[in-house]
Amino acid sequence: MTVEQSECVGTVATIWRYPVKSMRGEELNAAEITLRGLDGDRRFAVIDAETGKVASAKHPPKWGRLFDCRALLEPNATNGQAAPVHVMLPDGQWTRSGTSDMDERLSALLGRTVRLTAAVPVTPKLEEYWPDVPGRARQDTVTDEVMPAGTFFDGALIHLMTTATLDALRRLYPEGRFEVRRFRPNLVVASPPGEPRFLENDWINRTLAIGRNLRLKVTGPCARCVMTTLPQGDLPEDPGILRTAVQHNRAAVGLYATVLTPGRIVRGDQIRLL
Repeated sequence: MTVEQSECVGTVATIWRYPVKSMRGEELNAAEITLRGLDGDRRFAVIDAETGKVASAKHPPKWGRLFDCRALLEPNATNGQAAPVHVMLPDGQWTRSGTSDMDERLSALLGRTVRLTAAVPVTPKLEEYWPDVPGRARQDTVTDEVMPAGTFFDGALIHLMTTATLDALRRLYPEGRFEVRRFRPNLVVASPPGEPRFLENDWINRTLAIGRNLRLKVTGPCARCVMTTLPQGDLPEDPGILRTAVQHNRAAVGLYATVLTPGRIVRGDQIRLL
């Protein structure tokens, strides 16, 4: 199928990057998508000095305060160096990667000795807490999860979701605040009016053409975790967010994708289903 014969399924509404795993990120007007994902996304992570595991807010009792931090990638790196990251701590103070101050302040915040790094462990692992949500196989337990080799990603290089799905979830659970930041996608697709709920379930194993050159292969649904329920900023803690996803779409909200052809994306770019 050519692009001309394909179906337009929406436009790029927003673009998001999360320079440090499990910290709040930044909204962008445009971004480069490489074969390793959105440039700068999940470039850094916090490592537990005692266990060597990647710190993740998927285990809130241990690492939930990461969500109180915000990470911004420095826009212009020099001398061929990777761009450093700036982190705003809960007290509003900023610190920068590559300094001892960063590790000391994060360790004090988290109550454990940690270090911020861009070096991925040989076998990256994280701890995940599974809350007591009816309909899930795991209940009120913590498991060790192996991450994709060479990355700080949970499941795939790109995560996207549609406004149609967000709107559907709001109708199903009006008391909940289904906002994009709960779900941490890279791309939000503005769906045409009247699209059915969870329409992206039909995109699995299909290719999305975005802008001039970008091609994404949709690999599967994104099963949600406890992070969607956590407070962040003015968003309250709400277990109903995850319960609604479990009850109505097998816990999936959004999709995972890999990059077939790199390209630049800009807000408003058309998205076509090949």
